[in-house]
Amino acid sequence: MKTNIGVTSLYRILRAPFKRVNMLWYILLFQITPGWVNAQEEILNKEPDTIMPINLEEVILISARKELDYQKQPKPLSSLDEYLELSQKVSMIKRGAYAWEPALNNMTSERLSVTIDGMRIFGACTDKMDPITSYVDVSNLAKAHVASGQQGSEYGNCIGGAIDLELDKSNFRETGFKASLEDGFETNNQLVVLGAEANYSNSDFYVDGDIIYRKAENYTAGNGEEINFSQYTKYNVSVNAGYKIDKNKVLTATAIYDEARDVGYPALPMDVSLARAIIASIGFEQNTIGVFSDWKSKVYFNKVTHVMDDSQRPDVPIRMDMPGWSDTYGFFSEVNLKTKKQHFLMKWDGFYNKSLAEMTMYPNNPNENPMFMLTWPDVRTWNTGLYAEDKISFKKSSLKLSARLAVQNNTIADDFGLNSLRIFYPEMEESKTRFLKSASLQYHKHLEPIHINAGLSYGERAPSVSEGYGFYLFNSFDNHDYIGDPNLKNEQSIETNAKISLEKSKLKIALEGNIFRMPNYIIGEVNESLSTMTIGADGVKIYENLEYADLINVSLSTEYKIIPELGWSASVSYHQGKDDTNRNLPFISPISYRSGIQYNKRSFSGEVTMKGAGDQINFNPEFGEDKTSAYIIFSLTLGKTFYLNNDVVYAKAGVENIFDEYYSTYTDWKNVPRMGRNFFITFSYKVN
Repeated sequence: MKTNIGVTSLYRILRAPFKRVNMLWYILLFQITPGWVNAQEEILNKEPDTIMPINLEEVILISARKELDYQKQPKPLSSLDEYLELSQKVSMIKRGAYAWEPALNNMTSERLSVTIDGMRIFGACTDKMDPITSYVDVSNLAKAHVASGQQGSEYGNCIGGAIDLELDKSNFRETGFKASLEDGFETNNQLVVLGAEANYSNSDFYVDGDIIYRKAENYTAGNGEEINFSQYTKYNVSVNAGYKIDKNKVLTATAIYDEARDVGYPALPMDVSLARAIIASIGFEQNTIGVFSDWKSKVYFNKVTHVMDDSQRPDVPIRMDMPGWSDTYGFFSEVNLKTKKQHFLMKWDGFYNKSLAEMTMYPNNPNENPMFMLTWPDVRTWNTGLYAEDKISFKKSSLKLSARLAVQNNTIADDFGLNSLRIFYPEMEESKTRFLKSASLQYHKHLEPIHINAGLSYGERAPSVSEGYGFYLFNSFDNHDYIGDPNLKNEQSIETNAKISLEKSKLKIALEGNIFRMPNYIIGEVNESLSTMTIGADGVKIYENLEYADLINVSLSTEYKIIPELGWSASVSYHQGKDDTNRNLPFISPISYRSGIQYNKRSFSGEVTMKGAGDQINFNPEFGEDKTSAYIIFSLTLGKTFYLNNDVVYAKAGVENIFDEYYSTYTDWKNVPRMGRNFFITFSYKVN
C-alpha cells in the first residue's frame, strides 16, 4: 500500500488553504463585532528559565476558585461543553442540549484520547451519547488541556490529539476553611443550576468537596419552535483530598459520582433514562527521588452505566432498550529529570477495560418473543505503554522529542457475541494483539518578538470497540446499520504542523496550521449484500480501511490591548478533509470565525462577542450530511463583584443569541437547530 506523500501531492495539499489567506485576513480585520476565545496558550510543563517555551497546548481555564477567574469567564456556571467550545481547536457534535461529543482537529472520539486527571475512561453508549466530558462538571475542574495531534500522546495513543480535564484542588494552600454557594438560571430552557462547595486546606492537608445540580426543560430555537426531547437532569458530587506524609511525599485521593436522568436527544430516535459514572483514584507523589523529581503515580477505577430507551417517544415502530456498561481499571507513573539544558519526562501507563452493550426489541404483538442481541460482545481491552519526551534548550531555540510504544490486546469474552461476529468473519480469533507506535519532533525558534514553531510526527491507533466489534449499530445521521471488522489495520497518521506568532506587549498575532495524511483511515462503507436490522434503515455499512485520507486545519488569531482595561481579540479558521477518492470527509468545519471586545476593571467586567461560520458547501451526502447555511451570533455579558464584610458575591448576567437567530451548524446532528435568544444570570457567594 502506498503511504508516502509525493512532492506534487504535498504541494497541492499545502497550497489549498493559502489560496484563501487574503480572504481570512479580510474576515479577521473587517468584522464589525468580534468573538473571543477565552483560552490561552501555554506549555505542557513549566520549564526552568533556561528552557525556551514550546507553545503546543491550549489551556481553557474553568475554575472559579480564584476570584478574578470568575470575572474572566463568559458564563461561569455554563456546561463543560460550552467551555470546550471556546477553544480554537475543539468543536462539539450535538445530538441534543446535553452531552456534546468533542472533536479536535475535526476528528471525533475514536481518534482522540480524553482523560480526567490523566485517567482513561470509556463511554458505555454505542451511539456516543455519553462522551467522557459528560461525566464531570465545571464545578470540580480547574482547566482543560487541549493537545493537538501527537502532542497528546502523553495521555494515550491518538491521531487527532488529546483533552485532559484537570481536577480543581487546593494543593496545600494556606487558606483554611472556605465555602461557597452558587446559583444560576437561564430563560430559554428554564435551566436551574444549584451548587455548593466546601474546602479546607493547610500546609499538610487539604480536602475539597462540591455538589452541583442542573435541571433543564425543552429549549426553543430562534423562531420560537420548541425542540422536543431536549430536557435533562444532572447531579455531580466530587471529593478531592491530599495528605503530606512528610515534606517530600504526598498521598492523594479522588472520588466523583455523576448521574444524569431523563435526558432527551431530539436528533436521535432514543433518549436516555440513566447515565451514571463512578470514578475513584488513589495517588502518590514525591518531590525528589535521587536525581529525579516530581514523581507521580496513580491507580484508578471507573464504572460507567448507560441506558437508552424510547419509552417516552410516541409512534415507535418497535420499542427497545439498549443498556451499556464500561468498567476501567488503570494506572500511570511518571517522573522528571531536569538539567540546565534538558528536561526529561518518562511515563508508564496502562488500563484494562470491559465494554458490554446489548439490545432487546419488544414486538408490538404480545404473542411474539422479544429479540435480544449483543451490540458490544463483552470486549476486554488491555493496553500498556511507555512514553518519553526530552526538551532540549539551545540559544534562543529549543527542541522537543517524544515517543510512545504501546501494546494492546482485545478479547471477546462472550461466546454468544463471538459467534455472532463469526457469521461475517468465520476465521476470526477471540483475541487479537496490536503494537502501537508514535514519535514526534517539535522545534521552537525565538526571534524577538517573533516565535516560530514547526513539527513533524507519526502516530497509530487501534480500532475502537465499535469499529472492531460492533454488531448492527444504528447510525441515525446517515440512516445505516454498522458492523465492525476485527481484522482492520491500525490507522496511522503523518502530521506536519507550523506556527508563527508575533508577541508584543499590546499586540499578539498567530498563524498556525497542520496537515494530516492518514493511511489506513477507518470509515464505514456500504455493503450491498447485507440486510438491515433496524426498521427503516437505508442499508448496512462495514468499517473498512481506506488507502488514506487527508485533513488540513489553518487558523489565524489576534489579541490587541487597546488600553489596560479594554482588549479586542479575534480568530478565523479554515478546514478541509478528503479521502483517497476525493470525497469530503464527514464533520469538517466550514470557514468559521469569532471575535470580541472585553472590559475588566476592578470589580466590573463586560464582554461583547460574535461568532459565525460560512456556508457548509464541502459536505458528503453519503455520510448523511447536507448544506448548512452561514450564520452570525452575537452575545453580551456583564459581571460585578460585591463585598459583604469578608465575604464575596459574584454576579454575572448576559444574553446569548441576542437577535434570536434561527440556525444550525455542521456539527448539529440531523440539523437540529440551536438555542434561540437566552438570558442568563449567575450568583456565587463565597465565605472567607
